[in-house]
Amino acid sequence: MRLATWNVNSLKARLPRVEEFLGYADVDVLCMQETKLTDEAFPHLAFAALGYETVHHGQGRWNGVAIASRVGLDDVAVGFGDDLDDPYPGEARLVAATCGGVSFVNLYVPNGREVDSDFYVRKLAWLTTMQEWLDAKHSRADSVAVVGDYNVAPADIDVWDSAAFIGSTHVTPAERERIRALEEWGLTDAFRLVFPDDDRLYTFWDYRSGDFHKHHGMRIDLVMVSAPLARA
Repeated sequence: MRLATWNVNSLKARLPRVEEFLGYADVDVLCMQETKLTDEAFPHLAFAALGYETVHHGQGRWNGVAIASRVGLDDVAVGFGDDLDDPYPGEARLVAATCGGVSFVNLYVPNGREVDSDFYVRKLAWLTTMQEWLDAKHSRADSVAVVGDYNVAPADIDVWDSAAFIGSTHVTPAERERIRALEEWGLTDAFRLVFPDDDRLYTFWDYRSGDFHKHHGMRIDLVMVSAPLARA
């Protein structure tokens, strides 16, 4: 199975690029974040024309998550449900589904804005709640992929210059500890299975300051997989 995750930063604006990508990348499951669409506005027919079933959870603002699958789409769930308090209530940041026998959990983790702000504190709480939800829904023996925009760079190797991020979100010990907690639960950073020591491999560049052309990036989009998938 081939999977991909992509913060599309408005699917309305990026749909032609997404269609192009699906046309050549041979992806079985695509997880998208920051669609910025309502459920009613999601282009299900465009994906169906390419052979994909889709599920979307969105509000039409700055969040929104979706899964496109050509290997089945079952057991759909959105949000944390009624048993857990969402630190970002009412925001569309989690959608889950079973695709081809694998449980996909697609996340758009809150940004956190500034260290020690209310947004940052709630980001940490959101990651903790997500793990509580994961623990309630799955066991370590399940085939689970928890993917998406984590808004956390797991280690210094995942940013272009660690000194440039001192005092910033995305790299703080508390945020990285939430990633370590997921690893302790039983998930593995799939990227590091393939590229264990490689640096300067990123998933995000700030377009506002020309960082892409300078290759000043971060790896904050992650594919975390359970042991059965890590061994596959």
